[in-house]
Amino acid sequence: MPSERLPHIVLTDFFESSSYTSTSSVVLDKTPAYRNRMTHGQYLQRKFDQAWSESEQERVVAHSARDGVYLEFISDPDAELVTKSLEEMRSKQVRLLNIREVKSFIENCNGEKEELVTTYATVYVGDAQKKYFAKKIEDYLTKSSPSGNPCNQLLINSIAEIRKALLVDSFWVDSPGLVPDSDSEWVEVWLSSDSDKVVSTFDVLLAELQIEARKGFIRFPERIVKVIYANHSQLEMLSLYSDHIAEYRRAKSTAAFYMEMDNAEQSSWVAELLGRTSFAESSMSAVCILDTGVNNGHPLIKPVLSDDDCQAVDGAWGTGDHHRHGTLMAGVSAYGDLGKILSADGLVQVSHCLESVKIIPPPPEQNAPNLWGYITSEAVSLAEIQAPHRKRSICMAVAADDTRDRGRPSSWSAMLDQLAASKDAKKLIILCAGNTTANILEAAKQYPDIQLTDSIHDPAQSWNSITIGAYTCLDQLTDPELSGYFPVASKNTLSPYTTTSMTWEENKWPIKPELVLEGGNLAIDDAGFATDCDDLSILSTWHKPFERNFHPFAMTSAAAAQLACMSGQLRAIYPEYWEETVRALLVHSAEWPEALKRQFIEKDSKTAYKRLLSICGYGVPSLERALYSTKNELTLISQAEIQPYDKKINGSGYRTKDMHVYELPWPKQTLIDLPYDTKIQMRVTLSYFIEPGPGEVGWKDRYRYASHALRFELNSPGESREEFEKRINKDARDADEGKPGSKSPTDHWLLGSQARDRGSIHSDIWQGTAQDLATSNLIGITPTIGWWRERSHLGKWNSKTRYSLIVSITTPDETVDVYTPVAIDVGVPIASEIST
Repeated sequence: MPSERLPHIVLTDFFESSSYTSTSSVVLDKTPAYRNRMTHGQYLQRKFDQAWSESEQERVVAHSARDGVYLEFISDPDAELVTKSLEEMRSKQVRLLNIREVKSFIENCNGEKEELVTTYATVYVGDAQKKYFAKKIEDYLTKSSPSGNPCNQLLINSIAEIRKALLVDSFWVDSPGLVPDSDSEWVEVWLSSDSDKVVSTFDVLLAELQIEARKGFIRFPERIVKVIYANHSQLEMLSLYSDHIAEYRRAKSTAAFYMEMDNAEQSSWVAELLGRTSFAESSMSAVCILDTGVNNGHPLIKPVLSDDDCQAVDGAWGTGDHHRHGTLMAGVSAYGDLGKILSADGLVQVSHCLESVKIIPPPPEQNAPNLWGYITSEAVSLAEIQAPHRKRSICMAVAADDTRDRGRPSSWSAMLDQLAASKDAKKLIILCAGNTTANILEAAKQYPDIQLTDSIHDPAQSWNSITIGAYTCLDQLTDPELSGYFPVASKNTLSPYTTTSMTWEENKWPIKPELVLEGGNLAIDDAGFATDCDDLSILSTWHKPFERNFHPFAMTSAAAAQLACMSGQLRAIYPEYWEETVRALLVHSAEWPEALKRQFIEKDSKTAYKRLLSICGYGVPSLERALYSTKNELTLISQAEIQPYDKKINGSGYRTKDMHVYELPWPKQTLIDLPYDTKIQMRVTLSYFIEPGPGEVGWKDRYRYASHALRFELNSPGESREEFEKRINKDARDADEGKPGSKSPTDHWLLGSQARDRGSIHSDIWQGTAQDLATSNLIGITPTIGWWRERSHLGKWNSKTRYSLIVSITTPDETVDVYTPVAIDVGVPIASEIST
């Protein structure tokens, strides 16, 4: 209710920092096979010498001036390859370039097929460092560790085979069927260095080989990405003549998500709406739309999008909307669902403005493969240069037209992660999950199975972005021409248009989508004919207002635009909130409608909820909850900075550094005084941005894509601060002290750490009695391993990172006041209730 709106309570310096060492240790997923020392060591010596000789001969025949060789190290099927030891970081002359997994099948004794995975690692070895691997094998044969095992046993036993790298296949990390043949294709080349010298040398090589290249490149730590137009033999030549090839991948083409339906022009609606709408002057909150351009001549768009804020990556494209999608995005990003706004009669306040940067050119080049991360980066830069003072939410509902990544980072998604984490100006990025690749008939007839097996589109696997899928509330058909039709999806269930991350590798990639919003529905008749329609779509602005002002809008684009509108309003009211905080509040506010939850959960369990997260994330966000606390729903916010890693005291190696422990201000007495067994919910959300390390080399070892990771821990009911800190932190224990007897509050969490600890935002719901919650107010923020620590030669080991922690308490009885006692305790003036 509006009369109950209260500002969230922001905590300042409510934590204590202490040194931290994790209580867990990293172990190999699979133990390398047992080897006979002499037989295996001598075999690898021969294979290494043979591979080196073949590579040298290859260079001689091709008159290559390359200064090293490419080797491939191979594991046994279904065994671990110790890839971490396949590089020497100080000299940069032994570089691990990529890691690939190849699946095969064997028939077991029961006649069943078993899947086996073999790991291939491509490594560059400079000529001067030939001794690096030769010595490791020699030491394995001749030297023993203090425990009596062969030196380098873990590494050498994990290697089944060594061979000369294949000139294309050893670098091709995309689907094998996408390797170019004699016909040229657009290909991403990932170079194994981020230096300007390397990219300029590579450009010279491209010119010598007469290979066409797209404008620009993307720079990541230890990687530069370019897009070239090459066939198989040209890729072989690049591998022969360059010392810096790390990966090849097929470049992406794009598909914006459009729909086209008739809708009568209603100019009088526009005039009526404008008459009751107020617009903020010089708003500091903006939604920046990266799309096909926007027609800001539309009377509803003109007040929120100035000519100066309409731009294009290429000036020759013009800034207008050549294909309707950008203007559809703009209408919803400014107002939300115009159908709801027009049918109401209250005052409307638009507190944010719009920006448009055209990133898709007019035909015929619209879907051409390109370096889309570079184009996106250029677009964001244009908006920032035009209005550097604004707090902007970047909304992009343009995505690749295939789903082959299945959670794996791409140059595009990694570029978005890099933009979000930028030190100069962090960014809030909102992406659509992408629509099912099936046609309407298939999407309707095979609902919801086809939605569960159709993967989210690149770049929506981005860790730092908010990815939006779709559900639907629209289930009423009023069009007489659709007599005999019925909605495919029931109210408050999954939209037939959406995609999910159900097919992604379990536990490896982030929770996607994080949120779902209205994405529309389909109608189907008894004969099995399916159609989209006005009744089952939301309403937005049309790019040709002289033809009609409004047009139906659906799919995940429409869902993303609604979230962008929420974000614009949130940032206008709370300009002091960090991007990490705004993202956290939107996720924190979300709930699963009961129908959506029961569509995919038969029985409550952590496993069932983990599956639900892969389908619809944390559910449907609420702008009301994101904006305001109430007397019976208290929200606490902390924005803080932590240094995850540091050098070890003796200077040898690196370690985790800081842990933050919050002793939260708590309505303890209010909770204790509630009737016994009163059920209470607490929600905790932790949000931070990682810096990407996107090469394929990082995907075998999960610590190499994310620069760092943070986790939250809660004390169990009745667990003291001393017991809590000793349970989660080795540094809090005496030298000879073991783990204390207290236990983690695992049973109280709805999701649990296995489900929530993926990506760079973690949210979970604590459930229990008010009396249990009264003593559960200690939260620890701890770091885990990332490439800032593991790749210390990059000089990021002492970097700090921002994070936002949000904690809410919700009581079922609206008359219970948990807000006021905390506000008094913190010293926050009891605010007048907010009325909007």
